[in-house]
Amino acid sequence: MPGRLFVGVAGWSIPSRYGSELPGEGSRLERYARRLQAVEINSSFYRHHRAQTYARWAESVPKTFRFAVKAPQVFTHEGELRAHPEVLDQFADEIDGLGKKLAVVLVQLPPKLEFEAPAARRFFKAMRKRIDAKFVCEPRHRSWSSEKAERLLAELSVARVAADPPLWSGGNEPGGDRGLVYFRWHGQPQKYFSDYGRECLATLEKQIAAAKATEAWAIFDNTAHGHAIGNALSLTSAVEARRKK
Repeated sequence: MPGRLFVGVAGWSIPSRYGSELPGEGSRLERYARRLQAVEINSSFYRHHRAQTYARWAESVPKTFRFAVKAPQVFTHEGELRAHPEVLDQFADEIDGLGKKLAVVLVQLPPKLEFEAPAARRFFKAMRKRIDAKFVCEPRHRSWSSEKAERLLAELSVARVAADPPLWSGGNEPGGDRGLVYFRWHGQPQKYFSDYGRECLATLEKQIAAAKATEAWAIFDNTAHGHAIGNALSLTSAVEARRKK
């Protein structure tokens, strides 16, 4: 397994059926963080949060806990990949509230956004100048699987998300910078709704080990019926059991 593995969910809602597995007092985030190592903040894609809000979240979790934050959709979903300076400044100032617990910024691209090397280079260089974090990209257009795209992402130290279900052959394998691998599982066969069984989770565990990365993330986004928490807890337990052998 990698030197550092962070397993978590897109959000920290706790379905009632998992209440007994995440017991204790405190907020849902505090209870969540007692069992899982990381969380992906998706609400930042749609709206801004104050720096004080991020700081409060950071203060409520253990020192070793880490956050991934989804970049605002204005950067990606207006027909181009562009780091609008005023939005970037605001976003950077806000997530700075997480301090050292900010680990990853996730940039999710719309299906229509094709790979263009100059635009990608400008965007990620601008983001990196302003934000001290690792970057991962979840493209949803096949052109981002090209050798040229892979080389550029690796050069820019940007990991390409290994997504399930994959949108093209090999889309469920890590790409770009291989020092960090980021698995983002959305549910299959029904995206966002389906549960992952033991065999699927065992496959993911093998993928993580085979990647031989310094740091790996496994985020479950199949939250519509609350399966993400269960899958994250199951994967965490399996990894812990393996490490004890």
